Amino acid sequence: MHCGAFNVPKLPKSRLTIRNTAQDITVENLEETILAQNPKLSLKPGEVAARFKFRIKRGETSMVIEVGPETRKKMLQSKLKIGWLICNVGDYLLAKRCFKCSRYNHRHQDCRGEETCPLCAGEHTLKGCKTPTNKHKYINCMTYNRYSKTEKICENHSSLSKNCPCLHAVITKYR
Repeated sequence: MHCGAFNVPKLPKSRLTIRNTAQDITVENLEETILAQNPKLSLKPGEVAARFKFRIKRGETSMVIEVGPETRKKMLQSKLKIGWLICNVGDYLLAKRCFKCSRYNHRHQDCRGEETCPLCAGEHTLKGCKTPTNKHKYINCMTYNRYSKTEKICENHSSLSKNCPCLHAVITKYR
């Protein structure tokens, strides 16, 4: 029997969103700013890796960072001081949704499903959809209702809806 060193697997890094960051904060200076302005977190250089910056509809700027599990826990339990702002921190979670069949956990390049309209669940592309906006149906919610013996969920929305119960289930699973 071989008794030697063994590798303990490292927990994967998590991505977090820092909402409403100042315009002058960049991917390059974010870690330095967080370390300097948030001494209570006791973070060390290298524990925060800024990945990218993005804008949302209201013109608000957010940053995505990558951190280890301990740093994630510290950051989610507090608000960050960045520049002159106090920023909320949350998990950065995106559900992969196929543009061909509108189902989750794969991309259209890997899809083996049927073409499904994301608005009405019909067997046509989005461009070919003639369904009125009040008649939306979502294929994932329809499938869930078909196989669920107890609970039924709302299926009268498009695959692009942020309030979709299937989307919330996928994000909860990722979390």
